[in-house]
Amino acid sequence: MKRIQIALLGLLLFQVLNAQQQNLDYFLLHGLQNSPLLKEYQNRLRSAQIDSLRLRATLGMQINASSVNSYAPVIDGWGYDEVKTDIANVSAMAEITREIIGNNNLRNKYQALHLQNQSTVIEGSLSEKDLKKSIISQYILAYGDQQQHMLNADVLAVLRKEEQILKILTEGGVYKQTEYLTLLVIMRQQEIRTTQSGIQSRTDLELLNAMCGIYDTVCVRLSEPSIAVITPAEPHNTLFYRQFDTDSLRLVNADRQINFEYRPKLSVYADGGYLSSLTYMPGKNFGMSAGLSLVMPIYDGGQRKMQHDQIAISEETRADYKNFFTSQYRQQINMLTRQLASNDPLIRQCTDQMAYAQTLIDANRELLGTGDISVTDYLLSVNNYLNAKNLLIENTLTRFRIINEINYWSQK
Repeated sequence: MKRIQIALLGLLLFQVLNAQQQNLDYFLLHGLQNSPLLKEYQNRLRSAQIDSLRLRATLGMQINASSVNSYAPVIDGWGYDEVKTDIANVSAMAEITREIIGNNNLRNKYQALHLQNQSTVIEGSLSEKDLKKSIISQYILAYGDQQQHMLNADVLAVLRKEEQILKILTEGGVYKQTEYLTLLVIMRQQEIRTTQSGIQSRTDLELLNAMCGIYDTVCVRLSEPSIAVITPAEPHNTLFYRQFDTDSLRLVNADRQINFEYRPKLSVYADGGYLSSLTYMPGKNFGMSAGLSLVMPIYDGGQRKMQHDQIAISEETRADYKNFFTSQYRQQINMLTRQLASNDPLIRQCTDQMAYAQTLIDANRELLGTGDISVTDYLLSVNNYLNAKNLLIENTLTRFRIINEINYWSQK
């Protein structure tokens, strides 16, 4: 059973350490291409083009055919009033209508469609930003797990090598049996830790693939995330701010459209066909007519003002969100910039500490071979190296996360 576990562990290490290497751009490319949400925004833009064509179609002639046929008999004086019904009513006509819209009203309607498209583009770009941020975050997590796993594997390889040396020295009486068992226990613990980190690394890589729509079970080795800090822009130059500007223009457009809806509506119509009561010369009841239709709004209970008030309330809400964003943006950028500045010295300290720990391991390894150091002291130096390397990995990942957050807020 022990040999099977060691074989499986070795296979897992071989897969990770010798896997094909992929970088962040690979996952971003597939994630953006496969996202159904981003495809939905593209389809919404295509649909908006049809809305523009539909608006143009409504401005032209509208042709409808209608037919009304009724018969209301009067029997023994019982029945509907003939003056109202004419007893029979037969019609089959074609009607042509066209609503006359002023140029200002027409421009406002087209502007509404344009602003809707612009809003859709911004929403799509914001969704793309969110998706990229999520993919980068998951990539950083999976990359960190792989680094942790490879560190555990390196330490395990060192312990296995030292175990073989210590076994010989113990058999020669240089070290006590208890010291050899101590190293053996630590090595078994490291094997468990390495196996666990390998499983976690594989799980987070699979989650990254799933997020990007990549259906692949092959274990790949992730390269270091290639992300650099984007210089923070002023709030009004960010993509988030553009959304507030577009929303403001849409509210102005909607407020103006309310006034257009309360202007007189004029339309022209013409019809032709057959209309008869069948009472007098029905064979000659073919004809046509034409006219104008005018609708003049007079009173609607004050609904027009109510609609304007609703637009004003929406504008107040938009302004509150914009002001809050401006304040929040500056706070976030300042906080993240300070965190990044504080993180860089930590990385340098961890690097120096790891170099010292490596030097100590090398020196203690020489002493271990001659029996001039206890196994406990040697294992302590190994543990110091492990802790220093862990801190370096953790702070490096923190730096990548801070950069990802800064770029999310700063990208135009």
